[in-house]
Amino acid sequence: MLLVKGKPILEWTISFLPDVVDEVIIVVNYLADQIKNYFGDEWKGRKIKYVVQKELNGTGGAIYACRDILRDKFLVINGDDLFLKSDLEKLCREDLAAMAFEVNDPSKFGVFEMDEEKNLLDIIEKPESKDNKLANIGAYVLEKSFFDYDLVQITEKEFGLPQTLAMMTDKHKVKVIPTTRWFPVGNPEDLEKAQTEIEKFI
Repeated sequence: MLLVKGKPILEWTISFLPDVVDEVIIVVNYLADQIKNYFGDEWKGRKIKYVVQKELNGTGGAIYACRDILRDKFLVINGDDLFLKSDLEKLCREDLAAMAFEVNDPSKFGVFEMDEEKNLLDIIEKPESKDNKLANIGAYVLEKSFFDYDLVQITEKEFGLPQTLAMMTDKHKVKVIPTTRWFPVGNPEDLEKAQTEIEKFI
């Protein structure tokens, strides 16, 4: 709910969603009531639903909390990141896919290993090598078949969505879609930069 140009980041995120997205599910925990009071049950023509993630058990846990209300195909994005609408539209044309962004320092990210057709092979967390700079940035298109797989545990209390997605490559093709622009807002410095960066996304 931090403000960028006078609007909460989450409002910008929702406004950049492709037109094909007609319903938004917001996974909430901290500031849940504030978010619900701001967006209500509908926001600019899109239905809004809320799911409380009672345990902070990672991105995998967040998706599993929504499994009973998700449809056959769904888009998953981080609520405090800025994505280009056109990039998300490309992502939504796929059945199973993850979005990638070329970063300067891949050691801070998980990077995608791919075959020649840009299909996912594996995700390498915080690699020592800087040869592969295509980082996972937390945007995915998934199908309900995701729930056929047990969540991959990444820490004592966390389960990873991307690591579970990588397990799906045993039976499914998962496309890796490069994005042209991405801006995460993870700290006060990022929030300050976002006040001008947002112009590149509008």
